[in-house]
Amino acid sequence: MSGGVSSRPRLRADAERNAAQIRRAAIDAFQGRGLTVPLEEVAKAAGVSKATIFNRFGGRIGLIDAVIEEVVAVELRAIVDRTRSIDDAGERLAYYVTAIRDLQYRQPAANDTMLQIYPEARSLMEICRIAGEINDELISASRASGALRPEFTADDLHALVHDNALALKHGPLPRREDYDRRTGFLLDGMRAR
Repeated sequence: MSGGVSSRPRLRADAERNAAQIRRAAIDAFQGRGLTVPLEEVAKAAGVSKATIFNRFGGRIGLIDAVIEEVVAVELRAIVDRTRSIDDAGERLAYYVTAIRDLQYRQPAANDTMLQIYPEARSLMEICRIAGEINDELISASRASGALRPEFTADDLHALVHDNALALKHGPLPRREDYDRRTGFLLDGMRAR
């Protein structure tokens, strides 16, 4: 079409309002409790029926794809950008591990993302791809600089993040000071001796 007019049909005002309410309710629910929150709860918070979520977004996967940017991706990309801006490889790795563990502690949806709980969600899998790339970069640079134990691999970092996601998703949430202390132990164990 010419003139910049979209070929998609324009939603009625009430349908647009419903879609916006669903998005807001999903963002709040996913950030607060993770991506597995029952859709009935999202619908109730949005003041719509569960069927409206399916009509507007096609179900959970469509809804995740529609809001994952606001739920997790923006913050993860900010962590990746900040990580890449740090000159010292050892400091870069320490910042990244600390920031990712902080995100995992605060955002249940980050753990669901890192566990790839919905692999059909393309946006979620793109976040995982970005995280995998930075893991490889960090380990390679940290090993080359001598800041990291030589036997520590990108797979080890991935496993530590994954294991932490499992522990936070399925276990009791530790006290913040205990969690941060354990982050320090983890970093000490990774560093070259």
